[in-house]
Amino acid sequence: MDIFFLGTGAGIPAKLRNVTSIALKLLEERGSIWLFDTGEATQHQILHTSIKPRRIEKIFITHLHGDHIYGLPGLLASRSFQGGESEVTIYGPKGLKEYITISLSVSQTYLKYPLKIVEIAEGVIFEDEQFIVEARLLDHGIPSYGYRIVEKDRPGTLLADKLVEAGVQPGPIFRKIKVGETVTLEDGTVIVPSDFLGPAQKGRIITILGDTRYCENAISLARDSDLLIHEATFSKGEEKLAFDYFHSTTHQAAEVANLAGSKQLCLTHISSRYDRQAWQELVMEAQEIFANTDIAEDFKEINIPSK
Repeated sequence: MDIFFLGTGAGIPAKLRNVTSIALKLLEERGSIWLFDTGEATQHQILHTSIKPRRIEKIFITHLHGDHIYGLPGLLASRSFQGGESEVTIYGPKGLKEYITISLSVSQTYLKYPLKIVEIAEGVIFEDEQFIVEARLLDHGIPSYGYRIVEKDRPGTLLADKLVEAGVQPGPIFRKIKVGETVTLEDGTVIVPSDFLGPAQKGRIITILGDTRYCENAISLARDSDLLIHEATFSKGEEKLAFDYFHSTTHQAAEVANLAGSKQLCLTHISSRYDRQAWQELVMEAQEIFANTDIAEDFKEINIPSK
């Protein structure tokens, strides 16, 4: 499980930072990519990476400001041209379906794969046997959501030697035990998975927030997260400016991480007013409150290791 930043700037594209887009790489877990926001030129950023558009399974839009969605129609079209055939599901606020439908219709773009658009409300918006995704409203000028991605606990390591001692040979029965299925052998012996698996592997939690002022829902979504990705459009001391523009400061992002008990904080959505030399100062500001803080950069990758 890896986070890959395709765009980390605020408002408009800049030389050092493109506008917002984040890829959650779940290649080992499910062979797919989930995107969070698709600012202008997201597909251009992807060209400089190993990400394959055909592997994009889901796209989560935090809100409908242009710097978070202008790259969406082009990305969807290019995925079709490049041979993508599997279904893509897009989640986001009310109005997203109209935006996509009109963009594709006016440009006479016809996708060669199924497209599902889900306009969300607060609560669990997706769940399968591997993941739960929860959305909550943040505090921005328009409806803006944060997402909490929870990986479900995984079965422990298969105790193969112990199974062989019990008379089970490698093969289909091993696979059934690994996924938690009780098996009855030909001699009537019942193999209970819990006796042949190590401790369950705790699932990981990632929180990705849209644009927001400091708010309680941000803390709730980030509770006990392994990684919190929080906007920090402004530096400390600019709280009034951040409030007026519905954004957050470095200190406010760090306070959310601290109160939520997050393990790691990564700052993003950085204003172009801060040049490369100022980036480390922004990190140091946040570290005054939350020590394990880093700052996103375009093409930066963060691995979230298994527990």
